[in-house]
Amino acid sequence: MSFCAWKAEDLVASWGAYLLKRNVLAMSFAPRDSHEAQVQFALERGVPAVIGVLGSIKLPYPSRAFDMAHCSRCLIPWGENDGMYMMEVDRVLRPGGYWVLSGPPINWKTHYQSWQRTKEDLEEEQRKIEDFAKLLCWEKVTEIAEIAIWRKRINTDSCPERQDEPRVPMCESTNPDDVWYKKMEVCISRYPEVSTPKEVAGGELRPFPERLNAVPPRIASGSVRSFSVESFQKENSLWQKHVQAYKKVNKLLDTGRYRNIMDMNAGVGSFAAAIESPKLWVMNVVPTAAESSTLGVIYERGLIGIYHDWCEAFSTYPRTYDLIHANGVFSLYQNKCKMEDILLEMDRILRPEGAVIFRDNVDVLIKVNKVISGMRWNTKMTDHEDGPFVPEKILYAVKQYWVGGSDSA
Repeated sequence: MSFCAWKAEDLVASWGAYLLKRNVLAMSFAPRDSHEAQVQFALERGVPAVIGVLGSIKLPYPSRAFDMAHCSRCLIPWGENDGMYMMEVDRVLRPGGYWVLSGPPINWKTHYQSWQRTKEDLEEEQRKIEDFAKLLCWEKVTEIAEIAIWRKRINTDSCPERQDEPRVPMCESTNPDDVWYKKMEVCISRYPEVSTPKEVAGGELRPFPERLNAVPPRIASGSVRSFSVESFQKENSLWQKHVQAYKKVNKLLDTGRYRNIMDMNAGVGSFAAAIESPKLWVMNVVPTAAESSTLGVIYERGLIGIYHDWCEAFSTYPRTYDLIHANGVFSLYQNKCKMEDILLEMDRILRPEGAVIFRDNVDVLIKVNKVISGMRWNTKMTDHEDGPFVPEKILYAVKQYWVGGSDSA
């Protein structure tokens, strides 16, 4: 995986599948529309995807997350709403990142008849897109056939227009990662400050796979509460140890049997980094209830993820994940929502014969075990790798097929 890319409304994630074969992770998303369950088809192919739409609420991703955003015939009105959707793309794009637009209105002079649109309509649509791109200080790299590519500048110093009073105000929020149920705004996200004109705002990233275990810029700068360079490195080593212990119990972990994996409480993505393999990918979920917002760190490591509140349903179809990792999830959500509701959502997401690895305090896991035994999951409780006197335990579970029999009579 050399970089991550964000993809809007890709039918069955064909572009994401193409990239995945080339060791590049793409986060594809699409609504449930006339194409029906395209996200479900993507996940059945083993390609990362979620149900989502560009509407009025900010995307559930941190600022400066993606190296590229790609939109292919996605029917999003980029030039409308005062350029608000392009401003949201600008927020999630890294400094130096690319926006790729293919299909209408690009090259409208050649295709306006087949698109059944007037020349005037398409010309005006492209003019608005070009104007907002200039407002955002994106540099147009190329336009070939039906594809146009823009590049976001690396910092404010490389964008002279930002030095003056812009036509659109800068966003007032001091935390561009605070997006859960927050409305999109017509404003331009601020670049992090730099000390030289050639410095990449927010920090330059190393190539993959080196960047997977290198100290991410957000950690190095001290901008993530509760994580220092030392604690990040310690966390990395700890999860290497945990994953090796998992593989001794669940011997299918690195065989290709589990393709779509979800980490329900991802922290800084150390579980995903430890289990990283071309045979699988991990959806790193950072709960909105977590102490720190660490999703930006996960993207800086070359991984993908999303914000979510586990008191609500996750944006996916039933039976779309092969393995779920739940580290401290039930301790985190104590007194916030019912354990049974979270477990039923896990059951909805998990495929039959899919597995779950729970890691939590023994008292919590005893309660979890009681509930999932009633759900007819097979379970096995084990001690912590450091021995039976550690109160944290691991519960392994496998979801079974429900077969009608005497119980249903």
